[in-house]
Amino acid sequence: MQSELKNNKIDFSKLLSKKEFIIVGGSFVIILAVLLYTFLSPNYYSSKTPVKIEISEGMPLSKIVDTLYVHQVIPSKRNFKIAIFLFGAEKRLKSGRYIIPNGLSYVKLIDYFVSGHGDLLKSVKVYDGLTIKKLAAKFKIDLDIDSVAFYNMCNNRYLIDSLGLVSASSFEGFLLPGNYNFFERSDPKEIICKMFKRFKTYVNDSLEKNPKVGNYSLYQRVIMASIINGETNKISDMPLISGVYYNRLKKGMKLQADPTVQYLLPKWRRLLYSDLRINSPYNTYMYRGLPPGPISNPGKEALKAAYVPDRNNYLFFVADGRGNHKFSSTYAQHIKNVEEYRQWQESQEK
Repeated sequence: MQSELKNNKIDFSKLLSKKEFIIVGGSFVIILAVLLYTFLSPNYYSSKTPVKIEISEGMPLSKIVDTLYVHQVIPSKRNFKIAIFLFGAEKRLKSGRYIIPNGLSYVKLIDYFVSGHGDLLKSVKVYDGLTIKKLAAKFKIDLDIDSVAFYNMCNNRYLIDSLGLVSASSFEGFLLPGNYNFFERSDPKEIICKMFKRFKTYVNDSLEKNPKVGNYSLYQRVIMASIINGETNKISDMPLISGVYYNRLKKGMKLQADPTVQYLLPKWRRLLYSDLRINSPYNTYMYRGLPPGPISNPGKEALKAAYVPDRNNYLFFVADGRGNHKFSSTYAQHIKNVEEYRQWQESQEK
């Protein structure tokens, strides 16, 4: 068997003459040299400052190539596409913001994008009811953003006025929660503007078309929505709670909303009777009317409830300990509901 294999071996010396072999070999070396020169040689752009390129989520390869070509990062779109094909990198380029060093070859440029040598695009879920302080802490962890810079920008008077929030002292209440895509180390102003734009779009497209209940401004409704969001996460209870608070405002009663007092504490804990005596306009147990500003950034459902409250005669409500609330129109019934809640609490502590 081995002798048969030996006999079947191809004798290249019989296929090609010495001259032909030199020509073929030389052509191969030339082609290889051209390929190495084309794809491994540095490409220089003429810009004095580093070129910044943004690759967004789902950006077509053709658009990425066009962007690089327009900024003179690559001298040939065709060669770059060939290099990407040879390295199988079509679907491995990571979304992000990149500062492109000068003098990268096609191969090194592809590795730059595949390895993610930039500020990558991150998906961030912003939960309903977070304050700007908590948002600042979250973005520090998720996006490596300076939390102090973010907080300060949320209170920047020039930015607040430029976006039309003349009544507000900060962006508290106007940064709409939801799912976002942000680049790492983004400028805080960019994040704030994006979240505020989504807030404005939602209010204008989904809320302003509703019949107005009461003569309340946008700012006042946002304050109300933030209180509602602090009271419950249950969507079906939000319009009912909203109705209670609007009824109390109409009658000149104090709101006596626990979340407004919680806002004054360093961190969340069960309220004490002494907390209700904190002298602050945010303490709705002490002062009548709405507090001077939102106490968090409410979600869509809380905002909707502030715009479209349930039309009821309720003036009181209390948690039932099971995620729901009991509503009442009289103080006597409210006291009864409170007692039932306390009994339930005691039964859970045994």
